Amino acid sequence: MASAEPRVRHRPGPDREVFRDAMARFPAGVTIVTTHDEEGRPHGFTASSFCSVSLEPALVLVCLARTANCFPVFASNPRFAISILPESRVDLALRFAGKSADKFADGGFVRTPSGSMVVEDALAVVECVVDSRHDAGDHVILLGEVERVSLAGTGSPAVYVDRGFARVTA
Repeated sequence: MASAEPRVRHRPGPDREVFRDAMARFPAGVTIVTTHDEEGRPHGFTASSFCSVSLEPALVLVCLARTANCFPVFASNPRFAISILPESRVDLALRFAGKSADKFADGGFVRTPSGSMVVEDALAVVECVVDSRHDAGDHVILLGEVERVSLAGTGSPAVYVDRGFARVTA
């Protein structure tokens, strides 16, 4: 994994809980990020730390906790897919935020022509090949070069803010 020189802290960092409270006030879209292991079994996690990075080339990033059960699979697989969730699929966000063994067992997923397992009624799907991985504290940043985008479902996106789901209103 790519890694920059560790920064030397000159001052103590912020109080951990105050920092978490501050970050919780920033609304974020909700995604399910998926890949598969060598045997073809799907793995995934819920992410709100997802954004576009570049248009040329098309790049996105998503952050994954090192403590996630699926971390070893994402650390080695060269591909991943991101499903942008509609507000009607908060159930999937909650399921994939947990540590259950088979998050895909209750359905709601389809395979794309390229083989990615994605949310059946996602607002959009972004399929990527890993450009690079970067150490970032207790997370790893996956930088993906976008290979395919599909605009599938319709409706309002799932949004997470202040430790709960919220609605987007005009």
